[in-house]
Amino acid sequence: MDPEKNPAACNRLGMELGALGRFEEAEQSYRRALVLRPDYPEAHNNLANVLYALGRLKEAERHYRRTLELLPGAAAVHNNLAKVLTGLERYAEAEQGFRSALELAPDFPDAHHDFGVLCQRRGRLEEAARHLRRALELNPGFPQAHANLANTLKASGLPEQAETHFRLALEAAPDSAGGHVDLGLLLRDLDRGDDAQACFRRALALDPDHAGARWAMAMAELPVVPASQPAAERGRVKFAAELSALDAWFDAKRSREGWNAVGIPTPFYLAYQEANHRALMGRYGQLCARLLHQWQQAQGLAMLAPAAGTAIRVGIVSAHLAGHSVWNALVKGWLRHLDRKRFELHLFAVGPKHDQQTSLAQSLSAHFESGERSLPQWARAIRGQRLDALIFPEIGMDPMTTKLASLRLAPVQIASWGHPETTGLPTIDYFLSAEGLEPAGAQENYTERLVTLPNLGCCYQPSPVEAADPDLAGMGIDPAVPLLICPGTPFKYAPVHDGVFVEIARRLGRCQLVFFKDAPDGSWRKLHARLERAFTRGGLNFAGYGAFIPWQPQAAFYGLMQRADVFLDTIGFSGFNTAMQAVECALPIVTREGHFTRGRLASGILKRIGLQELVAASEDDYVALAVKLATDAGYRKQIRTRIETARDVLYDDMAPVRALEDFLTNAIKQNVKSEA
Repeated sequence: MDPEKNPAACNRLGMELGALGRFEEAEQSYRRALVLRPDYPEAHNNLANVLYALGRLKEAERHYRRTLELLPGAAAVHNNLAKVLTGLERYAEAEQGFRSALELAPDFPDAHHDFGVLCQRRGRLEEAARHLRRALELNPGFPQAHANLANTLKASGLPEQAETHFRLALEAAPDSAGGHVDLGLLLRDLDRGDDAQACFRRALALDPDHAGARWAMAMAELPVVPASQPAAERGRVKFAAELSALDAWFDAKRSREGWNAVGIPTPFYLAYQEANHRALMGRYGQLCARLLHQWQQAQGLAMLAPAAGTAIRVGIVSAHLAGHSVWNALVKGWLRHLDRKRFELHLFAVGPKHDQQTSLAQSLSAHFESGERSLPQWARAIRGQRLDALIFPEIGMDPMTTKLASLRLAPVQIASWGHPETTGLPTIDYFLSAEGLEPAGAQENYTERLVTLPNLGCCYQPSPVEAADPDLAGMGIDPAVPLLICPGTPFKYAPVHDGVFVEIARRLGRCQLVFFKDAPDGSWRKLHARLERAFTRGGLNFAGYGAFIPWQPQAAFYGLMQRADVFLDTIGFSGFNTAMQAVECALPIVTREGHFTRGRLASGILKRIGLQELVAASEDDYVALAVKLATDAGYRKQIRTRIETARDVLYDDMAPVRALEDFLTNAIKQNVKSEA
């Protein structure tokens, strides 16, 4: 019999072609089988598998559903259909499909794995871990299950367990370049730079064209918590050299896939060195934009003209439309007060977290989209709204925002100081900052056109928190000595300023400098060790003056600040939300005004409430002021009273919102004129 007239033979040929990766030819064989035998379940299923591999999900769905009409008890088909529905972002249907597969086959490892991946994407991390662990019980040598469990544990704040499973995944698949990159990224987050670089080099040895490994190798030159000031400076010099090499590495061939590596990771830690990074970030931004422009052209996703209408359509893209410092400081005030008669707000929540603040954001927007999506899906969603302007409150803090900001999706694109550093991106036209935060000549620090809104540039709403009494003894804190709160994350403490704490301790004698173990990544241990060395060089024992305590729930943190004597702001990269919280607790703040916006957040707050005297001009002044506040109870009480009297000026400031409205209106008008 002619094989082309035999449906079984056509099906077998399709399977052989598919195994060779010749999916288009396999598709034709399966379609011939179905012409000969329309109700052939195996051919429908195999065709669906090929269509899934080709990314044609809607067609794959149709053939999986036809297979289930013919074989309703096929657990694997239920599972595959659920995977397709996941890709189509029809998550409720996908979940039902996975549950159907597991009802039919409770010990089906692939179904547990795939359902676990869906749960992970939906932010249900405990449930994800449970299914992934079950998949591994059923199939211990399942490398993807180990890798996805590792990613779930990483997202759950359990890096040591995550490392174990990344390594188990590599034991099962030692030649997986992607597996080595995943482990390297975790080790980089743990500030184990040498180990991370070894992983990236191994990945490149396995796959010399692996863009993710080459990108991560360059970014990992920046230490998270530098061991010393020379180490910090060496990292910046190495990063600059690696950035040039990386740009050259992305030749015409490699550039086609380079978009996928952008932002994984970002040079986030560069901002914590007090230097002008405009030139360096400009080179980085040009590379990001080059790779994403090539991708955007290949995808046929050219920017669409803004939609006609009376209201200006403004998009906000953020990974932190939830209870987060970026939301609290910036976005919440915009959403609450921008004039809805003039502006239509479209929100794109690209991060995994969804809480009460996310729900509030959704209620305040004309259009809201969230969930786990690919870059093409997000780009199409944003482009499809045909916006007049697009605001990125924080660029450089997560991969997806970095990728999207590297595209041109709206005529006017704007960054702000959720991450207070120039983006370097030629696709970002303006940088929104504040008059009260910028030094003279600040435009020299930005590749974007700087826009300074009045005062602090934001409309901040205080937190209605009822403070809890702190258990000082339980925290290992001596309540009988001056208590100085040092609330910065470990990477905010530059080693060049370690001597400040030594000198404060020397002058005060008995005191308690309280730092925080802000995350389970162990970076605080590096800061702890560095401070111990600094105190030893100064002839003191850090244990007699300093303590690291776990990061506290908000009520307990407020209680601790109300009990404390002084708040020591981080030098070089200041705190905004923590300084605002200190003001809410009437806790005196000591800060040194920095050379860039990122070092002037607390000083801007203090100047706004008339407490310029708490802004030190030098490190010596910083030490002297901290000692005075810690030892002079009368002066400390006076400062507390002045904070309580003046702080209302910080809250619900409408001037920046009105100025933002005017800026958006004028920027869009200017763009229209320039396009005419």
